[in-house]
Amino acid sequence: MALITPAVKGTKDILPSRSGAVRFLETLLLELAAGFGFKEIRTPVFEYTELFTRGVGETTDVVTKEMYTFDDKGGRSLTLKPEGTAGAVRAFLEHGLFNETLPQKVSYVTSCYRYEKPQAGRYREFNQFGVECLGAAAPAADAEMISLAQSVFDFLGVSRIRLELNSIGCPSCRKQYTAALLAYFGSKTSELCSSCGERLGKNPMRILDCKSPVCSAVALQAPVMLDYLCGECREHFEGVRRYLEAMDIAYTVNPRIVRGLDYYTRTVFEFVSGEIGAQGTVCGGGRYDGLVEELGGPSMPSLGFAMGLERLMLVLDKQNIRLPSPGGCAVYIASVGGEASLKAAQTAYSLRAQGIAAEFDLAGRSLKAQMKYAGKIGAAYTAVIGEEELKTGSAALKRMADGFEIPVALGDFAQKLSLLLADDALSGAAQAVAAFGPGQGDPRVIFKAFSGEETH
Repeated sequence: MALITPAVKGTKDILPSRSGAVRFLETLLLELAAGFGFKEIRTPVFEYTELFTRGVGETTDVVTKEMYTFDDKGGRSLTLKPEGTAGAVRAFLEHGLFNETLPQKVSYVTSCYRYEKPQAGRYREFNQFGVECLGAAAPAADAEMISLAQSVFDFLGVSRIRLELNSIGCPSCRKQYTAALLAYFGSKTSELCSSCGERLGKNPMRILDCKSPVCSAVALQAPVMLDYLCGECREHFEGVRRYLEAMDIAYTVNPRIVRGLDYYTRTVFEFVSGEIGAQGTVCGGGRYDGLVEELGGPSMPSLGFAMGLERLMLVLDKQNIRLPSPGGCAVYIASVGGEASLKAAQTAYSLRAQGIAAEFDLAGRSLKAQMKYAGKIGAAYTAVIGEEELKTGSAALKRMADGFEIPVALGDFAQKLSLLLADDALSGAAQAVAAFGPGQGDPRVIFKAFSGEETH
């Protein structure tokens, strides 16, 4: 079959076989963040373009090369959001959250859009889990942010991932560093790509983040920011390190990390995997103490991080970590005969109204074919309604996992199923906690995700 219109290049469908695990992961991430005091925020998928040129930085690759920007019918320039922080800060300001108790902590799972060359772990539409903490200046806030990301990996059982840490200073100490970069790269202009040649006079730090192999090679010998930190920034960085060491979180100082967005100040960090190819950064973040003011708000120290869900899923796949897939069919009601089919439809409708996922035959299959179908869709229980069951008003509920059967009056299906499913869920939660390892998170999170209960 020739497909006339395929998916757009750089996008990816999440099929039913995968969507349950993705939903589980999204719920788990938001629940873990809630344990640190973060509350979910949702912002529009597009914003005024100015928000990103001012916030992200007009010389960044994101703004100059990667944004999906268009004019609406009113002639206003809009952009599909390439990252989540700027929109979250805009909402924080627009709704006056800076007048409420600080710090304000928000979390989100959102789609983002960048025009990049598609490859494993890099898509033009991708999904991020992000957190933002607005109004916190102490090094403890940086360490808490990093510890949340570390908790995600610990809870999921991810190993072989390393934390890299750096400080890129404040605007004050960065002036001297910028001068040093100008002197260094100014003597090597012939070796830089055309884009970095233009960046040199505007923002030479962006050359350090260039993806060109030629520029990356030149940047290896460039001065590092750690040698130019002012006293306050150096003290802050040492404080972050002390907190991480107190939490027993291992890290490596990497003076080459600058991140790709202009709003970062002081602490920057990345969690990097060596198992997923060139796009090894699974999580990245840091401070952006000037962003709130840059977007029209008061001076307010803030910080956050974003974690790429596609890259996280790649790591999980590489390490053979399987996520539960919540939801699915709780009971399949098979039927034999026209009257039984009507009763099956009535029973399924009643169960669904009480929150129990139920299915019945829609294709006129034989009983054997119906039971085969129930197995394929992963029904937890099955029941067969035929002439005898219509006479007695009861049917046997069969647990597919082990063949356990119990006779149940048709009118009591919902009550009995609820009890049986609750017992099964508790058992499944215990197995999941055992699989993830002891002491790695709250088992209630797993239970809620297993049972399909909304938890945020």
